[in-house]
Amino acid sequence: MNQEELFASVSKPSRYLGGEVNSIKKDFAACAVHIALAFPDTYEVGMSHLGLQILYAILNQSPDIAAERCYAPWPDMEKALRAARLPLTTLESRRPLSAFDLIGFSLQYELSYTNVLNMLDLGGIPLQCTDRTQDDPLIIAGGPCTFNPAPMAPFIDAFVIGEGEEVISEIAAAQREAKARGYDRNRKLEQLAAIPGIYVPTHFSGSRVRKRIVSDLDSWRAPANPIVPLMKTIHDRITLEIARGCTRGCRFCQAGMVWRPVRERNLSAIERSAEEQLCSTGYDELSLLSLSSGDYSRIEDLLIRLMNRYYSRRIALSLPSLRSETLTRTVIENIRKVRKTSFTLAPEAGSQRLRNVINKGNTEEDLLATTAQVFAAGWKAVKLYFMIGLPSEQQEDLDGIIELGHRVLKQARNRGQVTLSLSTFVPKPHTPFQWHRQIGMDEIAEKQLYLRNSIRNRNISVKVHDRRMSLLEGLFSRGDESLGRLIEQVFRLGGRFDGWSDQLRFDLWEQAMEELNISPDAYLRERTFEEDLPWNVVDCGVSRDYLLREFENSLYGKLTGDCRSGACLQCGVCDFQQIRIEKAQIGEEKPEQTLPGQPDTRPESSPKVSRLRMTFRKGGTARLLSHLEITEALIRAIKKTGESFVFTEGFHPHPKISFAFATAVGLESDGEYADIQLRDLSTGPAALAGAINAGLPAGLEVMDMEEIFPGTPSLSEIIRGFVYEITIPETLRSGMEWPRMEEKAAEFRRASSFSIVRETKDRNVFREIRSLVEEFELSPESGTLRIRLLFGKDGSVKPSEILTEVLTLDKDIVPLMRIRKVKTLFSS
Repeated sequence: MNQEELFASVSKPSRYLGGEVNSIKKDFAACAVHIALAFPDTYEVGMSHLGLQILYAILNQSPDIAAERCYAPWPDMEKALRAARLPLTTLESRRPLSAFDLIGFSLQYELSYTNVLNMLDLGGIPLQCTDRTQDDPLIIAGGPCTFNPAPMAPFIDAFVIGEGEEVISEIAAAQREAKARGYDRNRKLEQLAAIPGIYVPTHFSGSRVRKRIVSDLDSWRAPANPIVPLMKTIHDRITLEIARGCTRGCRFCQAGMVWRPVRERNLSAIERSAEEQLCSTGYDELSLLSLSSGDYSRIEDLLIRLMNRYYSRRIALSLPSLRSETLTRTVIENIRKVRKTSFTLAPEAGSQRLRNVINKGNTEEDLLATTAQVFAAGWKAVKLYFMIGLPSEQQEDLDGIIELGHRVLKQARNRGQVTLSLSTFVPKPHTPFQWHRQIGMDEIAEKQLYLRNSIRNRNISVKVHDRRMSLLEGLFSRGDESLGRLIEQVFRLGGRFDGWSDQLRFDLWEQAMEELNISPDAYLRERTFEEDLPWNVVDCGVSRDYLLREFENSLYGKLTGDCRSGACLQCGVCDFQQIRIEKAQIGEEKPEQTLPGQPDTRPESSPKVSRLRMTFRKGGTARLLSHLEITEALIRAIKKTGESFVFTEGFHPHPKISFAFATAVGLESDGEYADIQLRDLSTGPAALAGAINAGLPAGLEVMDMEEIFPGTPSLSEIIRGFVYEITIPETLRSGMEWPRMEEKAAEFRRASSFSIVRETKDRNVFREIRSLVEEFELSPESGTLRIRLLFGKDGSVKPSEILTEVLTLDKDIVPLMRIRKVKTLFSS
């Protein structure tokens, strides 16, 4: 079985195809350095991660560096790879991971660790650093989890601590030199250990490794041509990083400590990046990313500028991380102009006392005022994030969560929907709360049950984070190197995708902990100030003295201010030369916008609407795309041309595009049809077709485009059937199988009627199909079956049904067969 046959046999094959718009495939042999960027989760999760896109773009700017991508295979794909004895490969060149010089893993979440081991194993690479030879790649890891590298130290050769834009090129340069000079593995690791910000466990000198910081974000532009995924991803939009770092000082928040100081991008840089990425991708939403988007010093100006520019193109705006006190009327009105993207607010605790303990700072009045504005602006639902198990939490803090949920609902006059999302506090390294204990699973369950049972309003829902995951997160967040044994043992027992509740096998973790005599309580316990913590090898910039001061402040509920608007707090991060707080420049002209609630008085002429009928083909790996994925690819490619769709009306406007019929996954086609409506078309149909093709992924191509006029019959009215050619696999053409199929075909042609059985959820339905099959010919010369299928009053018959019901072939064989639609039959 080859790779494409493998893809056809698994769920969501678009995860593995590659060939996306803006992906880069280089001549492998012509490149001096080969780097695989590996993300230990699914494609749809990994493709939503901005950091991977940034590193991919930086590396591939160098002509002699080939950077390719690899994502964790879903369990069905892993099973298929192992059964076929095929290695895990990258998307671009489909080379096994073992063929690369370096493999860089992005460690975003502790519960992806078993996936790292699975990817190494499938890639043909020894799991343990000590077992690797000169011929094996160097395994590098970066991301927030590396701020405690200890649990993964047995498997990772080198850890990148901090921000990667600058250091990734230094790593590539070191590898280029090492290959040119013929360095052995040990010398290569020595080279890496000499680079600031890199921790090599086997070459640790004893000096703490200081994190890398990019002092000027604008000197590192976001990728102008980000890869456009083939499938819908977790965050299916353009992500614009507007700032990095946060100094609000929430005492539980690792990101707020390790990514200091705050550095803002300038408005002009953000606007330029937005335009570049919209033009190169065809996306219809911009997400403004930072740890606290509302804290961006010119957030209102930025929203007004972007909306003034993109409102007519129906580009929506979203802010994924907001504090209630930063959600102003201007922010709300600009977010709702095109599409009401979701609102999530994070009170974190149910009482003001506990919010002061964690230094959250915002008040209940802030939250109620903000949610009142949100509901008044037309939103029907709001999500509120809370944590349970915080230090000093009391019963009244839990009751406060319930009361706050009801008070927020009252802002919607009890007609809205409020979701209370509950996670468990996990003490994180390099935070003031790193010494606190984490509550155990029984205590988590007790608190979750109390909160669920206390909510009796159907307009308030409670969602909880899996307590088993919380335990594992706590284990690895503050774990030591001995936990590497546990990770490997669970991997060998079959643990995968532990961060997915439907995939987590907690019984395997319990079994492994018992076999290795590991007690979770030893890792969830309170730590003393005198302990040598496993993550002390890393210097995140924030001093231990500052963390201790904040720990003590929390005991008294004493609030600490934000150094952006007050005095320096002496946290230790800034040197006030290269490393300091950077705010967006304020010298740029302040934009004007029609006031919220006023009608827009800007004149807009009635657009000329062009109706176009498009013929396109799908072949190669594009045959494995779903109908929805093909639809999105075409819409984005059309938007990339600069032409504007006519949109539907309503709260969620959609481009006007209609297809003749949805095509099945795995089906090739020489001619699919779709009708589109565009406004004020600036070019002719033929030129437009060529421009669309420039923005389509491999295997999709517009063959023809013609203008149609009002009154033209719809595609569904004029199409009467299709002609298919099916290539029979070689294994079915030998022995007695071909004569048997010929006999079945002859019987079918002689029959005056033929019924098939279709299984539905409720019952089996018998369907007469003989009159729908006009041609049925097996060709021994070409090894193909040609069928002509017509539409009846109840629809048509599928080619796969012909294969399984008429030729009685096994259902498992059908996905491996090449089915091609060669002709569309139109009524006269």
